Amino acid sequence: MKVSARNVFKGTVKAIQEGAVNAEVALTLPGGEDLVAVVTLQSVKSLGLAVGKEAVALIKAPWVMLMTDDSGFRLSARNTLKGTVTRVSDGAVNAEVVVTLAGGTEVYAIVTREAVTELGLATGVSTTAIIKASHVILGVPA
Repeated sequence: MKVSARNVFKGTVKAIQEGAVNAEVALTLPGGEDLVAVVTLQSVKSLGLAVGKEAVALIKAPWVMLMTDDSGFRLSARNTLKGTVTRVSDGAVNAEVVVTLAGGTEVYAIVTREAVTELGLATGVSTTAIIKASHVILGVPA
């Protein structure tokens, strides 16, 4: 599978909580982290999602926000993945920041160069990748 999304995570469906229109699907990534997606019930059915099945989560890098100090904030975003910056690649306007989670999964984020400076993002800095559950696209092996 070739896709333009920078983040492609293989995982196993841990739980599915169905609502009236949408469902919350929790995946466990190979490193043990959980990633939550909100998709339509029709998507759950058409993809054949079920606990224990393999799935792939796609997340575009610009949809990943970074935070270096939570300062006691609670967020509505379901996915807060703690890790360490392992690479910052500067561009003319934006930078690509790679955050490695404790289990080894790499999360790619595209943020402004100004954000890199303001947050002090550099190799070795602890950070949290924040991803809204509605920004996670799920797929399954054919």
